[in-house]
Amino acid sequence: MPATALYTAQGIDIDDRVNELVRMAADKGIAILEISRAELDRMTGGVLHQGVGLQVPPFAYQPFEDLVAAALEQTAPLLVALDGVTDPRNLGAVIRSAAAFGAQGVFVPERRAAGITATAWRTSAGAAARVPVAQVTNLTRSLKACQDAGFMVIGLDADGETDLYDLEAAVGPLVVVVGSEGRGLSRLVGETCDLTVSIPMVSEVESLNASVAAAVTLAEVARRRAAV
Repeated sequence: MPATALYTAQGIDIDDRVNELVRMAADKGIAILEISRAELDRMTGGVLHQGVGLQVPPFAYQPFEDLVAAALEQTAPLLVALDGVTDPRNLGAVIRSAAAFGAQGVFVPERRAAGITATAWRTSAGAAARVPVAQVTNLTRSLKACQDAGFMVIGLDADGETDLYDLEAAVGPLVVVVGSEGRGLSRLVGETCDLTVSIPMVSEVESLNASVAAAVTLAEVARRRAAV
């Protein structure tokens, strides 16, 4: 995702960090513009920017069919699907976990769900540049397409029928479906899953955050695959 401009706020301290950013931008032919701090605040939507901001084109989503095909070329295909996750910080954190534990891609619904925003990108800690993300018009239909392609589809559910630590399917082609922050898996998505999987916990916690649940599950999948 090539940058188009580097903005610096008037009056910021010109330290080694800023000098390095300006040098890198100049080396890559990126325009360097000085604007007021108020204007930079407006452009960044009020998020913390420390006096500098980089303008980039809109995020380029991967076509879903290409995402699936690329995953199937790997020895251990693994995808993550999000069902109605609306917090971009959760999306970014899931993408970061997907990168950490070997998933080849993430797909999300086009509507009523978080997409790749500046917040999601920042929370991913750069992983959104390495892990392909697709948007799909119908999540249930996309999950069925994955099943037709040979994936096992599992949904995370606090009342799931299978304990995560008993998930023998972890070593095969797998799609892990993470439900929304409040209601979990939607009815149709839950019915489409081949299995619903619960994460065992030692205390009476109501539920795990969506991104934490994804990280725990992906870590267990990676552990099982490493042991094969």
